[in-house]
Amino acid sequence: MGTTQLESVPEPKYWHLKTVLSEALDSEFSVGEILPNERDLAARFGVARATLRQALEQLELEGRLQRRRGVGTTVAPPRVGVAVGTEQHAWPGAGEDAWQSVDCVLAAPPAAVADVLETGSEELVHTVRRSRVSHGQPVAAELLYIPESSVPDLSAIDTPSATARARAVLRELQRLELEGQDRAVELGSARADDAKELDRLPGAPVLVVTTRFFAEGRTAAVSVATYRADTCRLTFADSGNVEIHHGPERQAS
Repeated sequence: MGTTQLESVPEPKYWHLKTVLSEALDSEFSVGEILPNERDLAARFGVARATLRQALEQLELEGRLQRRRGVGTTVAPPRVGVAVGTEQHAWPGAGEDAWQSVDCVLAAPPAAVADVLETGSEELVHTVRRSRVSHGQPVAAELLYIPESSVPDLSAIDTPSATARARAVLRELQRLELEGQDRAVELGSARADDAKELDRLPGAPVLVVTTRFFAEGRTAAVSVATYRADTCRLTFADSGNVEIHHGPERQAS
């Protein structure tokens, strides 16, 4: 790589460096690639290491870089777009669903979910756990709560495979006619179990997306999906499709 010296600019030097580094990420590095160490980068761009750290921290906040303990600073994968539009409706697991089923158990849901589902506080519901991966990295985890009344014809699932149990419940749910859905998004902090699944530290910022699915005049299922805040962005397209974005300024067609 050639040497690039920064000219005197009116904006903070670290901010200009951030722009130069961002262009280098687009043209010289691939997703998951490890950046050179700070000493080499500072020498290449002719800046102090403190200035370089400021620029790297800003790029990390923007989701362009990830710092991994024991590995170094790597180029982050494209951000996952979290759609909040509701024009397009589909049951979980239907069509081109990007989620992967992981497990399914019968368990009492959290009180807030039980209230939405109008189930008793001790009533067991099918709890399907799913994950979403982008470029080999976990970006979201979901718990999908389905009361037994929504899958009344589901026969006993006699299989040791947790994934098979989850898929059977989702297939039975899709027999209902979906009447609509609504979605709420809030910023939160990763709980210990979410952090472990998403490869983040507890307390890391996350987006929590709660979706209610309606059928037969009632709430038939509730999804609570937790997205890594550093790997996703909200989209407000009317189609309601989940899009993949390749950086803060470029979007996949």
